[in-house]
Amino acid sequence: MVVLTGALGQRVNYPDPVCGIKGSTITLPCSFTPLESVDDNGREVLIEIIRVVWCKNHKFCQRGTPSVYDSKSNNNNPRYRYLGDKKGDCTLQISDLQEEDEATFRFRMEANDDTAHWTGQSGVRVIVEDQMKIRSSRDDGEFKRGEEVTLNCTTICSIHQLEVSWFRDGSALSESGPALHLSYLTAKDSGNYSCGLKKNNLTLSELYSLHVEEGGGVPLIAGLVVGVLLVLFAVILVVCIIKRKRAAGRDQTAVGRDEEQQHSENIYSNNFLPLAEQQGPSSAVEEVSYASVQFKHKKQARPEVEDSIIYSAVARTH
Repeated sequence: MVVLTGALGQRVNYPDPVCGIKGSTITLPCSFTPLESVDDNGREVLIEIIRVVWCKNHKFCQRGTPSVYDSKSNNNNPRYRYLGDKKGDCTLQISDLQEEDEATFRFRMEANDDTAHWTGQSGVRVIVEDQMKIRSSRDDGEFKRGEEVTLNCTTICSIHQLEVSWFRDGSALSESGPALHLSYLTAKDSGNYSCGLKKNNLTLSELYSLHVEEGGGVPLIAGLVVGVLLVLFAVILVVCIIKRKRAAGRDQTAVGRDEEQQHSENIYSNNFLPLAEQQGPSSAVEEVSYASVQFKHKKQARPEVEDSIIYSAVARTH
């Protein structure tokens, strides 16, 4: 009678379903726990794993079941690479993923004692997506000049660090990431875009048509120019208004001065002439005496009558 020591700890741990794009490389993380020993008729036999096998779509991976990897085989398909060991790591890598890889993969360990052989029957499901898809940050492909858009090369698979090639009208673009950002669109950005795995153009997505209306919208630079011109016009207008106000103020001041000067002359005329005309002979004599005083240094004294005549003439001239 064979008694399995630690049978409850014998297991294989698989990841959740793994999705990959046709032509890409995927990894199936895996770990296993073998038996430590078995009791063979009272004799403890330590367990050693001597063979590891990966197969697909078979529950036990034995009895002539085709395998994708067999540690005892020299004819393993190079697309399947065993990254594990015989201690507890059973990770498998699949490169150049193909449609036939869409299956359930299972791991089997075989020991130095038949009673310690074990296959993890739950397995791991591999899903193969044969084409990439482009998703846009906008619902439609119609854009105006100066707008922007981001195109994402996606798939139903969750793949990290995906290396992608982008194409416009069949010509390769320099971008290599899963997201293509186009800022300040112009007519030259119009075209049919596609994306696919960098090392496998067979995974190219369906075409995404992008059209940019050249005449639609006002370019940013033109808008800035118009804004600057408007500001300049406003400044010139304000300067003109200020100059007009200053000129009007100077005219008003000049008019005020002329009126004040005229008023002063009127006062002088009104006050001076009546005195000369209305006052009697005595006043005339006084004026003549004043005139004779003023003109002594220029001219010789003249008769009193002549001086009076000269003064009157001068007074009236003013």
